[in-house]
Amino acid sequence: MDDVVFKDNSVAVIGALESVKNQWLDDVTRLLLNQTQQNSRVDTGQTKGSWDRNVSNDKGVVGSSSENAIWEEFGTGDYAVHGDGRKTPWYVPVEGYLGKRRPSFNGKVIIVYGKNGKAYYKTNGKQPVRPLENAKVTVEPKAKKRLEQLEKEKLN
Repeated sequence: MDDVVFKDNSVAVIGALESVKNQWLDDVTRLLLNQTQQNSRVDTGQTKGSWDRNVSNDKGVVGSSSENAIWEEFGTGDYAVHGDGRKTPWYVPVEGYLGKRRPSFNGKVIIVYGKNGKAYYKTNGKQPVRPLENAKVTVEPKAKKRLEQLEKEKLN
């Protein structure tokens, strides 16, 4: 009778799986970052340039430190994605406004003057662009394919 010999390859398998995971997280966060930047509305370029990625502790994160990124993703006022935006108009000082696309009220640029004679744009919100959500939708099938490719390369 032949002797059966078991060989423990668990350390090598775990190492290969770890390698696949790390490479996949790195690749997918790069794809997601690039697509998010491509999807971003460009006015001054500050928000587009604020997107970044981080891979650590078995997690990959794409995000922005810019407050405007939140408004670009979810909208404000009447245009808030979840319907929870401010319901009354607000006013943005004309002086010092850096954007090329001026704030509007019901689709029209309206300038009003305060008691102090200063000019303000009247606005009822900002429409969302959803750069991150749309990037996720675009990148998801590519991420799945990349995982399959890495599994074939490293586990076979």
